[in-house]
Amino acid sequence: MKKRIAIIEDNIKIREGFAEVIAGSPDYIICGQYGNCEDALKNFIVDAPDLVLMDIDLPGMDGIEGTFKIKKRTPDCIILIITVLQDGDKVFRSLCAGAGGYIVKNSKPESIIENIAEAFSGGAPMSLNIAKMVVQSFNRQPGSPLSERETEVLKGISDGKSYTKIATDLFISKQTVRTHIKNIYQKLAVNSKAEALKIAGNNRWIN
Repeated sequence: MKKRIAIIEDNIKIREGFAEVIAGSPDYIICGQYGNCEDALKNFIVDAPDLVLMDIDLPGMDGIEGTFKIKKRTPDCIILIITVLQDGDKVFRSLCAGAGGYIVKNSKPESIIENIAEAFSGGAPMSLNIAKMVVQSFNRQPGSPLSERETEVLKGISDGKSYTKIATDLFISKQTVRTHIKNIYQKLAVNSKAEALKIAGNNRWIN
């Protein structure tokens, strides 16, 4: 009997691309395609997927919460996260929510099928880059409310780097740096870089 697979991805081209690859395999059938978690959950009983390919950044309910809800409802359902490797903290949190592995969005067709087969055989498909990100998240300083990337941004500020330099070093945009700093302020309940650095330094959240 063919294994049933659902795809939750808001990018139509990516979703249809994955569906086409999977549908071409004699071992799997696509039982549902969705652009958001809410619609997928409404049809979950009817679709009855054995495995879900889940994007993290979705409109409305994100993939992390969606993963948690699905695993709570159907613990045996395997969830593989579709990721672009931008945020190690999100990858880590999706693992904590019950994800069983990760597939990179630009994976070759044969890699997609191999990763799915590995998941069904009890494995946890994960590229070396993703594994490194997960390990780094596990190694975060205990008690820190900051994500790995937020810690890196704050460390850059402590080193006297400009926003442009931090963005270049971390391969992100300058606007993303500003967004991380805004989130740091909110998490630490401060209004300035000096206050953020003082709290992080006192708690040894940055070296």
